[in-house]
Amino acid sequence: MSRTVAMAIAPGALHPWDLYELGVVASIFGTPQPDLADPWYELKVCSVDAQPQTQPIGFGAFLRAEHGLVDLLTADTVIVPSVAAECVTAERELPAELLDALAAAHRGGARMVGLCDGTFALAAAGLVEGRRVAAHWVHAETLAKRFPGIDVDDSVLYVDDGDVLTSAGMTAAVDLCLHLVRRDLGAAVANKLARRMVIPPHRSGGQAQYVDRTVPPHPADDLGVVLQWAVEHLDEPLTVEALAARANMSPRTFHRRLHRSTGATPMQWLLNQRLAHAQSLLETTDFNIERISRLSGLGTATNLRRHFASVIGVTPAEYRRTFARPASTG
Repeated sequence: MSRTVAMAIAPGALHPWDLYELGVVASIFGTPQPDLADPWYELKVCSVDAQPQTQPIGFGAFLRAEHGLVDLLTADTVIVPSVAAECVTAERELPAELLDALAAAHRGGARMVGLCDGTFALAAAGLVEGRRVAAHWVHAETLAKRFPGIDVDDSVLYVDDGDVLTSAGMTAAVDLCLHLVRRDLGAAVANKLARRMVIPPHRSGGQAQYVDRTVPPHPADDLGVVLQWAVEHLDEPLTVEALAARANMSPRTFHRRLHRSTGATPMQWLLNQRLAHAQSLLETTDFNIERISRLSGLGTATNLRRHFASVIGVTPAEYRRTFARPASTG
């Protein structure tokens, strides 16, 4: 059975972080595992030019692509890792020949995969119109604005839409690539490979546990003081009316100004700050859940667990196990 994987490298300066995704693809699909499955995958690294191309990727390192875009047309799976930052922001367009090759590969039956902002290339090639895609929470708004015809989900680690699969940033590439192995070779092989890589075969929760929920860096001048005060008094009962009065505004004006400044309603903003404080306490202290609930203003442990499940996507205990630093009860 043929399992050819072609990794399409877009031209332009890559960030050193992109080495991670390149390494993930090379490790999972480019390293034979004959004891798990034989034959394994055949990996081809492809560039826009037909001749072997050497591309700088930072720190004096270079990536050499030995194959051209024609090899995308015969691959079973085509993977596009991260593209250059200026291609994300539309300061520079991706090469038309790359987009044409991606579209042709898809028409030919290839399974298309976008890792992190590699999804921008799939979108530019017209492959995700009307589809749901995963996106790193930092890039989700940009992706949605540039390509309004797609459904951007920044809450999940990856999305499997059959013949098109997309992932969020960096380590989510591992989750998606293991998922591909699971689809192709079964759960037993994927689980053994995950153990070999010393990683979980499946991670609980989605991106929500990684999103920064703290105060926006530049709130409106007349809101900054009251928002900072609220963050310092999360363990107290806080109402929209009380915050509006402290800002010398009517509740209606306060609601409108806060939504314009942060994109959230006052109650949403306040819940985000309470959850952010609870996350910080879970990371840095060994306080029990009841105490963290009180200090974050969420009231009871039941309330904390409920909001964590609905917003963060994992339990407080799971979050602590993942992110806890050396505890301090000071």
